Amino acid sequence: MPTDPDAAEFALAADACLERVSSWLEGFDPDEVDYMTADGVLKIEFPDGVAFVLNRQSAAQQVWFAAGARAWHFEREPNGSWLSTKSGEDLMQSIAEAVGGKLGRQVEL
Repeated sequence: MPTDPDAAEFALAADACLERVSSWLEGFDPDEVDYMTADGVLKIEFPDGVAFVLNRQSAAQQVWFAAGARAWHFEREPNGSWLSTKSGEDLMQSIAEAVGGKLGRQVEL
């Protein structure tokens, strides 16, 4: 069965996106923010039990981010950035704002 080159390219790009977020999260004290990854899903965990989730949605060729009551869908742009399908917000900026809001302080990308 032939593989879909678009699907393979999307999977590589989405995995690189998840890896970039994971690398950024490594800079936090694990007592403040922890994370785990598995099969296209990155779970950001906080000491109070709250979790944010970033995951690959292969069928839609998007990555989805859920933080509390908010959720975003992001599509990959030709320049490699991931932008919200509704607001045009950048994925990394959205994650930084959500994590910072949860921590009660501004965080750097």
